Amino acid sequence: MIANSCIFTLNTIMKYDIRKRFLKEEYISRVNRVIDYIELNLDKELKLEIIARVANFSPFHFHRLFTAFTGESLSKFIQRLRIEKAAVQLIVNPKKNITNIAYNCGFGSSASFSRAFRDHFFTSPKEWRNSVISGNSKKYKIKSKISKTKSNFGKDHDVSHDYIISKSQNTIRRNIMKPGQASINALKVEVKEVPDMHVAYVRYIGPIIGNDSQFKKLFSKIFKWAKARDLCKPGIKVLCIYHDDPDITDTDRFRTSVGLTVPENTEVSGEIGKMMIPGGKFAIARFKLAKDEYKIAWKSLYSEWLPESGYQPDDRPCFEDYLSNPEDDPEHKALVDICIPVIPF
Repeated sequence: MIANSCIFTLNTIMKYDIRKRFLKEEYISRVNRVIDYIELNLDKELKLEIIARVANFSPFHFHRLFTAFTGESLSKFIQRLRIEKAAVQLIVNPKKNITNIAYNCGFGSSASFSRAFRDHFFTSPKEWRNSVISGNSKKYKIKSKISKTKSNFGKDHDVSHDYIISKSQNTIRRNIMKPGQASINALKVEVKEVPDMHVAYVRYIGPIIGNDSQFKKLFSKIFKWAKARDLCKPGIKVLCIYHDDPDITDTDRFRTSVGLTVPENTEVSGEIGKMMIPGGKFAIARFKLAKDEYKIAWKSLYSEWLPESGYQPDDRPCFEDYLSNPEDDPEHKALVDICIPVIPF
């Protein structure tokens, strides 16, 4: 009798744990859908009622859930993404009118944009653009009340701050290379058409540069998921996408994703998301890199090759495409394509 009671209790606990885990993954999936929607519609009016409908929650409850999972209120999250998108556009489109950038990023006027930008970066959009282009920029600090906000998203996972965001801004290296500063020459650089790619991915938010253990966790998770579904086939691409500029976004909110190309109809859920990287012209630079050389490679590409290429970065995701495993190389270097979406200047 006692044994049967214990078994009943154990079964009840197991069912509760399974249901709890399922519900958390469902909540993550819904929040991910909302973040995807926001990222794709920053230039539009983003009303709470519409966004809550995307998540299939009531507006009253959704606002609290979003804050609990991301560590930011919905309005602050949207505002921050708009400002950071504008900060990137000010750099990569130096001839584009600041008012047009404000409208493209969802601000109602250039005045409201300037106030929000100054509040975030302690400088005006014009001063930001001029200092960055001249190479005399300092590291602009974001207000402490923004950068110190912590997310509870994924607290029970082995990845402590991961959530899914579908469409990125280009990672822009703002620091101009100085004479004598170390650089790495690409083995070759080509500009060519790339088709649309559907990518299954897992993402992390937080400090990632130089964090080898975190990269291994992310790759282990996506490969484990893909192998269980027989998706690791010849011809797949292994990608890493940096969604923010480390000189613009606070490191606690820096977003990174790793993923694999998959068939369009591949089903995903929970922590594994799926996005499409729009095709078009990409500058593809091939490097052979040690783990501490990636930052230098990105920087040399942006500061040396791009200004003389006749192209400028486009507003699509850029990414690293890994062509070999560094563990198989005697120098522990990987063959990597750094891929930057471009349009004519």
